[in-house]
Amino acid sequence: MTNTEILISGGGIAGPALAYWLHRAGFSVTLVERAPAPRPGGQTVDLRGAGRTVVTRMGLMEQVRARTVEQRGLALVNAAGRTTATVPEDAFGGEGIISEIEILRGDLADVLYQATRHDVEYLFDDSVTDLRQDEHGVTVTFEKAAPRRFALVVGADGLHSVVRRLAFGPEQQLVRPLSLYNAWFTTTEPLQLDGWYKMFNAPGGLVAAARPGRLPGEVKASLSFRTAEPLAYDRRDTDAQRELLAQRFAGVGGWEVPALLRAMRTAPDFTFDPMGQVRLDSWSRGRTVLLGDAGYCATPLTGLGTSLALVGAYVLAGELAAAAGDHHAAFRAYDRIMRPYVDQAQELPPGGAKGYAPSSALAIRLRAASMRSMTRWPMRSILAAQFAKAGNIALPDYRVPSAARAA
Repeated sequence: MTNTEILISGGGIAGPALAYWLHRAGFSVTLVERAPAPRPGGQTVDLRGAGRTVVTRMGLMEQVRARTVEQRGLALVNAAGRTTATVPEDAFGGEGIISEIEILRGDLADVLYQATRHDVEYLFDDSVTDLRQDEHGVTVTFEKAAPRRFALVVGADGLHSVVRRLAFGPEQQLVRPLSLYNAWFTTTEPLQLDGWYKMFNAPGGLVAAARPGRLPGEVKASLSFRTAEPLAYDRRDTDAQRELLAQRFAGVGGWEVPALLRAMRTAPDFTFDPMGQVRLDSWSRGRTVLLGDAGYCATPLTGLGTSLALVGAYVLAGELAAAAGDHHAAFRAYDRIMRPYVDQAQELPPGGAKGYAPSSALAIRLRAASMRSMTRWPMRSILAAQFAKAGNIALPDYRVPSAARAA
């Protein structure tokens, strides 16, 4: 075995999942995460298709199911709060817009952290600031820790990946914006959800949504808007981001928008981010490789980001083990196996950003009509193909020795 010392940047879903499989394969793993501790809460993510298979192979499905969020499905509502269309949770065999297994991002990350924290070195409250690669390894400089040498570096640090910027180039050259911006936050406002994930569209490409959290009285909310051109804003100034949202939704009094705007002002977990896709010809540069959103963000519109993170971690670790640490061979195989899966996952659902955030009252009514037809022919077959993408990969069985697999 060569290249056994591996650094992973990013402690969300992809990073700890990769750490789990690398440790099992005999690698020594260090994981650096900017947050001072594992990030709790967050919004709900889907566990579906091949991602569900990976969690099952990890032996963690029981822990995941113990933390699932119960939701009846997705319901579109109008300004008066009346339901205009629904897609229940059990549509498409539990693999539809709302999956059978929905879990808060922070809860899934914690399951992965608990499964790895005794075997992996975690460096919290720190970040990579420089990478210097040579023939034998990578010298990594951190914000706080002393510089260290690693054989390989993995960027699993999300859409705004520091590792990708250092090894591949500036974000503005590598991320394709959708001109869609989204804020996520938690509230305890007494909204009338009745177990549904409710979504309200207003003219101008505005979307307000809320769904039940895992804890009693907890609501996971979002406010989104679409723009003609990408916006320039300070990612560190949350007060300015809140004000930007308040201005965009000014005058929108329908459904629960006023309550959500009040909650947004004081939510401690408020986050604001653009939606964008990362499309690269290669996910590796020398001894550095990208994983999950850092390398192939598909956006939340696809519902496949979690599956990509889990499956990518499984394949990358499995190929490194099968190649006995030969990163050249492993990275080529990682790309060969994952590329078709990623390409499918990055195909946006019908309508894309415009379908999610329609601009006109007519387009909003058409969206509701389209959703009412989702479970009927011919829309059912079109949507079923979209949801089936989560399982459209033949996962290798890395428990079999590489020589036996090749035979």
